[in-house]
Amino acid sequence: MKTLYYGDNLEILRNKIPDNSVDLCYIDPPFNSKRSYFQIYNNIGGSVDKAQAQAFTDTWTWDTVAEQGYSEITTNFGGRFTHQIIELIKGLELVLKKGDLLAYLVHMTLRVTEIFRVLKPTGSFYLHCDPTASHYLKLVLDAVFVSQRGECRNEIVWCYRGAGYPKKDFGRRHDTIFRYSKSDTVTFNLDDIREPYAETTQNRFKHYIGNVRDGVDYGTQSLNPLGRHPDDWWQIQPIAPSAKERMGYPTQKPEALLERIIKASSNPGDVVLDAYCGCGTTVAVAERLNRQWIGIDITYHSIGLILKRLADANGGQLPADVVVDGIPQDVESARALANRDDDRVRKEFEKWAVLTYTNNRAVINEKKGADKGIDGIVYFATGPGQTARMIIQVKSGGANRGTIATIKGDMQREKAELATLITMDEPTKPMILEAKSVGVYEHALMGRNYDRIRIVTVREMIEQGARIDLPLSYDAVKPGKKGADDLQMRMNL
Repeated sequence: MKTLYYGDNLEILRNKIPDNSVDLCYIDPPFNSKRSYFQIYNNIGGSVDKAQAQAFTDTWTWDTVAEQGYSEITTNFGGRFTHQIIELIKGLELVLKKGDLLAYLVHMTLRVTEIFRVLKPTGSFYLHCDPTASHYLKLVLDAVFVSQRGECRNEIVWCYRGAGYPKKDFGRRHDTIFRYSKSDTVTFNLDDIREPYAETTQNRFKHYIGNVRDGVDYGTQSLNPLGRHPDDWWQIQPIAPSAKERMGYPTQKPEALLERIIKASSNPGDVVLDAYCGCGTTVAVAERLNRQWIGIDITYHSIGLILKRLADANGGQLPADVVVDGIPQDVESARALANRDDDRVRKEFEKWAVLTYTNNRAVINEKKGADKGIDGIVYFATGPGQTARMIIQVKSGGANRGTIATIKGDMQREKAELATLITMDEPTKPMILEAKSVGVYEHALMGRNYDRIRIVTVREMIEQGARIDLPLSYDAVKPGKKGADDLQMRMNL
């Protein structure tokens, strides 16, 4: 079982993951990220609750989705919720009112309930959370786990160094990770996560003779050759800017952190779940440690990053036993994704098209400003240490000859040598002629010519496997600070 799901994690947990099937679950849900996580499914509306802390307003909103979730819990939809869960949410509504913070807690309660269900009796759950709401989240965890004979086992403090200090606050240098178990019988591999003893401890034991107390000799003590028992505060540095594992993902966690969690609470062959898998650190570490795994994310950009990460770790090829669920498998499912009423869903269609066509090597234009006609950009190698640009535009409908003319202007502005139009509909003859009129690009490294503007249909991508056939230079996307700043400025990322 190595499955990557693209979609809403609540629906996937409920419909695709059976009871008692997961050994370990780690999640790092988004919070206070200054962006809307509900970028697909959220129907934003109504006024912001001014009584709520400002930290919550940019991420969570009380809307129809939150109201539906609240109703499911308080009416015990499907018999999923314990009395303690129901009363907790009702009580929190009295205190917090129906605002941003309660929307977040409803969201988490729905999903933690399902995570408890899918865990095996020996399973463990780690919740990595923002300190702004950790006290509320512990109430949720207690209501879900402890009310059903689970246990709170640790409040782990992840300590790290960082740059910069606020003028009016102490510097924040830690995250909170709650560790819960579904029962008292829990997997915990102490010897796999022991740490080296401090030098002072090692020196002290070099000269230690025995343990005599009250005249009784308890024998000579010695250090465990595997190391010391780790504490519940972990000194693990965040990812350095130049680190090889860095993916450019804003909330990426270091592999060392996930390695400790996975080694401690699972065994080779066990199933590890991450329901907010982001850039796939949990998945990557589970794969390296010979675990089975399940990853879920709601954005295709994340899915694309994970697929690339897995392929890069496997010699450039995605492991044969990896299954991807939820991405368009035929033209009709792609059309359904593209034609959703919510514009945010269509953005996911654009990301899927760009990343699929470029084998997950493109940079997505998340915030279209002056470059509103560009959905993605990719660098390709033209010679030793030399690269050029290709820009990509996606059209779910309405493409015509004028679309090609606009792309020509985009190419000039962006100094792009090539462009690709990905279209849901078959191109018209005038579109084809207009694209051909732009001419060809002579690629000296490949020894062949390429149409400067190529038109690719979704059908060709799905049924014929149409993909970019240029020597890509992914590293050129992150060429150093100057190049990265230039890319960020031009793409409005």
